[in-house]
Amino acid sequence: MDLLSGNEIKSLMRKQLGICISIYMPTIRKGTETQQNQIRYKNLLRDTENRLLSSGELRPSEIKDVLAPAQELSGNIPFWQSQSDGLALFLSPGSFTYYRLPQRFEELVVIADRFHIKPLIPVLSPDTEFSILAISQKNVRFLKCSLQRVKETDIKGIPENLDEALNLDDFEKRLQRHTGSEDIKVKILQYFQLVDKGLHELLRDKKFPLIFAGVDYLFPIYREANTYPHLSDKWISGNPEGLSAERLSDMAWPIVRDLLKTKRVDALAQYNQNAGTGLTSSNVEEIVREAFHGRVGVLFVPVDIQQWGTFDATTGEVKLNKDASPGNEDLLDLATLQTILNGGVVYPINGKEVPKGSFIAAIFRY
Repeated sequence: MDLLSGNEIKSLMRKQLGICISIYMPTIRKGTETQQNQIRYKNLLRDTENRLLSSGELRPSEIKDVLAPAQELSGNIPFWQSQSDGLALFLSPGSFTYYRLPQRFEELVVIADRFHIKPLIPVLSPDTEFSILAISQKNVRFLKCSLQRVKETDIKGIPENLDEALNLDDFEKRLQRHTGSEDIKVKILQYFQLVDKGLHELLRDKKFPLIFAGVDYLFPIYREANTYPHLSDKWISGNPEGLSAERLSDMAWPIVRDLLKTKRVDALAQYNQNAGTGLTSSNVEEIVREAFHGRVGVLFVPVDIQQWGTFDATTGEVKLNKDASPGNEDLLDLATLQTILNGGVVYPINGKEVPKGSFIAAIFRY
């Protein structure tokens, strides 16, 4: 898996010099079927070349130069055997970059005057950030996670583990025997209060979920000590000792995914509640204009649908077109870009889920 950093995202979002080619495809991680990755990729490159030839924007020699780095990659067998769930590639004259990401993409080729970023929303969204507090008898770990990365961070000012904090041996066995269990609970609560205090700085002003990982007995005690408002009611059950950071992140993701669904449902309910008040819209022309001016606070956009057209930032004029002809761009992608750049939240949804039967919808800030 390749990491897509914030600086790289901003670079992709900026207007490039010359033609920009964005290619998305699903990939197979391992097994004999990984050979399908190369076949799919070569077919997409052939389609890209044919579209470039048909557009007439570049001479055949220029097309060959632009696609050369991507063509070289097609024969790299180790590369195709080391994939994630999806591959995103970006080419323009003099530049070529790719990302193997934990997101399954539909096959897509977009040729425009900037890169197409909408399929990356599920990976880029700050809503996919979460943290894990993993507590075992011998270790306390705090993990900052997203779909792309896991980073372990020390919690300052606390004992390193329960043994040290409680000065007890084999506390879990003693709990199971109910030997002095109430006294042990009090000591564990006191320790968890220290942990909670240590997390204050790490979680200051954060709103992402905190997932607890530990034996079932400990979670109710930690919940009592916790003051962070976004602690999940669901936890990773079992002793996390010996589990890698990546494994813990994988185990937490189903919990986070359910929380994200809840947030999206709540946002859709907010849209429906405000429909007809002037604070919502399902009109693509209006949404594109207002996203450019920073008025869109929440955007619902399908990653599997494109609406081609043009937008004049000077006049605010939006024109819709049927085809991805030269000069056109995906206006849904443009609205996504402007919403993100202006600090709004974008929810990727299936085209059938967009409110009011449209293919895009927005909640305005004012």
